[in-house]
Amino acid sequence: MTTILDILVTPTYSKKTLGINDISEYPDDPPIVEAPSIEISIPGFDSIILPFVPGELNVFNSASLGLSDVGIEDPIPDGIYVVRYSITPAESSYVEKTFLRVEKLQETFDTAFMKLDLANCNDLIKKQQKVTLDTINYFIQGAIASANNCSTTDAMKLYKKAYKLLHNFIQRGECCGITFPSNFY
Repeated sequence: MTTILDILVTPTYSKKTLGINDISEYPDDPPIVEAPSIEISIPGFDSIILPFVPGELNVFNSASLGLSDVGIEDPIPDGIYVVRYSITPAESSYVEKTFLRVEKLQETFDTAFMKLDLANCNDLIKKQQKVTLDTINYFIQGAIASANNCSTTDAMKLYKKAYKLLHNFIQRGECCGITFPSNFY
């Protein structure tokens, strides 16, 4: 059996962590690798090369990614990421994945969605709010699908559209004068 490298970006449901699981097929158990490493290209920052534990879920935070000091866990930016996993120093064997991270946007969307069912709003307003949030979610899912299909330009256009619609939804306070918190960029 030959080594077949593969990784899976695993949801952590946190804007402060990034999970990458090694789902490779190795001829030996435990896998014998020379120098496993992962290179992560972070939007707006230089790429970073980190050690990677084969056969396990590897979770990274802002400190391990070099975005903050050790002991401080800041949110990791949303955007297009390129991840390259290699098991040899010469990098002759590697796998590369591109994906769109939307954790910060999704957290803000979830907060707005949870506040949708407000007791003092009339049904017509609630229906319009639901349509607006459905539209925003549609753009978020479209952005993810575009990134998964290597259309990073379209992915970012859809992400920005979702962000703008959500920001406007929150700024209007939508029903009953309640304003949703806006804590993302």
